[in-house]
Amino acid sequence: MKRTIHLAHSPDSDDAFMFYALAEGKLDTGQIHYLHELADIESLNQRARRRELEVTAVSIHAYAYIWRDYALLSSGASMGDGYGPRLVSSMPRPPDPRVALKNHRVAVPGKLTTAYLALQLYQPGCATQVVPFDQIEDAVLQGAVDVGLLIHEGQLTYADAGLHLWADLGAWWQEDTGLPLPLGGNAVRRDLGPELIAQIARDLRASIVYGLEHRTPALAHAKQFNRGIGDERTDRFVGMYVNQWTVDYGPRGREAVQTLLDRAYQSRLIPEKVEVEFVG
Repeated sequence: MKRTIHLAHSPDSDDAFMFYALAEGKLDTGQIHYLHELADIESLNQRARRRELEVTAVSIHAYAYIWRDYALLSSGASMGDGYGPRLVSSMPRPPDPRVALKNHRVAVPGKLTTAYLALQLYQPGCATQVVPFDQIEDAVLQGAVDVGLLIHEGQLTYADAGLHLWADLGAWWQEDTGLPLPLGGNAVRRDLGPELIAQIARDLRASIVYGLEHRTPALAHAKQFNRGIGDERTDRFVGMYVNQWTVDYGPRGREAVQTLLDRAYQSRLIPEKVEVEFVG
């Protein structure tokens, strides 16, 4: 008898690309049937805190609150390798954006997102307001907030609306640490047991590899979730966040995750020191 495993992820083109092979039945998963659940990343973060999800995409920031119940799968990382969440405004970039942020309100996509954590490390204590990630550009344009912190496709489209880049937090992080910014990963609930976790890890890795090896059909599947950015930008966006880092964090990627959470703890932005465990 097949066992159903709920696999939760964001309705975005990069996650759709990552899970294309599983969603379209391209892989033999044996006795496991994967049921895909789609929701925005902040909702998934909150559901993981309640232990509702067996396997889910999570923000690395959120992992600080669930690590005793979940391990990170070795595949599935979304890494900002010299790029990442972007601070944008209708106002031109000031000489020192970090200083300017002290006097402006920033729209953020959720307080468990890694984007929010990176912002707090970049400029501690700046005033923020939570806005759904796909409404942040409009909030800035309408003057509801002064600055917006953009994730997902907004990182590529803000200039189309006449917005100005103040800072790229992924670029800042790499300049500061020499490491990529680990934004998200796939987490598996520990109580599933080592045998089942091992198969889930194999299946998810195989799905990522399949997509990278069959890029054209995987992109055709992914563009259903691209929020109108067009094929060329979909390809670019997927390439930013589904790549060699996604197949496996590797030593440098693992270091990046631990470094981010260590710095968060040292800055009192998370409640306890996290010992990150990778499985698979």
